[in-house]
Amino acid sequence: MNSFLNLIGVDLSVLQGYGPLLLHGAWVTLKVAALSLLVSMALGLLGAAAKLSPLKLLNLPATVYTTLIRGVPDLVLMLLIFYSLQGWLSSLTEAMGLPYLEIDPFAAGIVTLGFIYGAYFTETFRGSILSVPRGQQEAAACFGLNRWQRFRFVVFPQMMRFALPSLGNNWLVLLKATALVSIIGLSDLVKVAQEAGKSTFNMLDFLLLAAALYLLITSVSNYVLRMLERRYNQGVRGMAR
Repeated sequence: MNSFLNLIGVDLSVLQGYGPLLLHGAWVTLKVAALSLLVSMALGLLGAAAKLSPLKLLNLPATVYTTLIRGVPDLVLMLLIFYSLQGWLSSLTEAMGLPYLEIDPFAAGIVTLGFIYGAYFTETFRGSILSVPRGQQEAAACFGLNRWQRFRFVVFPQMMRFALPSLGNNWLVLLKATALVSIIGLSDLVKVAQEAGKSTFNMLDFLLLAAALYLLITSVSNYVLRMLERRYNQGVRGMAR
């Protein structure tokens, strides 16, 4: 890490006591990203099931959801969802005579990012499920497996093999998109680096430090993703390496 920082020209002496704050900001970023991933994967599975359903009551809302979310910039959606929810909550509490409630930026960031990237995961899971031969599900049904067992033991393991490359890309994009939560007041890595840079009049070095931490996290993520791909590609000729 130190050699990398020296390579990009960052002097660690500029930290001036901000090291723990930067590490805390990185930890907040990781928590937001991981929890948003869980939300987006859950929404993605539900959205994929809805889009594959023959019922228009389920298919149409899922299609509108993915079309709208993927067509609007993430920054606009972050501001729109956060401030819209805050405005609706304020109006509701005022109408009911309740004290003013402010939405927690941490929870708001997780919900918003999960809702945004749930649309991308929906398309990822939909395509992956369609890639699993239908005959295997029919064979599992002949052996007496119910719908949940067919999904758990037949569809999910094979679907993950097809989904992992796209899931990995979505995770990396989601991880970098956590920088958006800084605009709603959450002290993530980007916000801490900005505040430290303004306080020390050394913005460039602190932003480079933030970039180095992001690069470290994404490098570890790439390693884990490769391990997962090897796990789900076991037994597939020409795929397991």
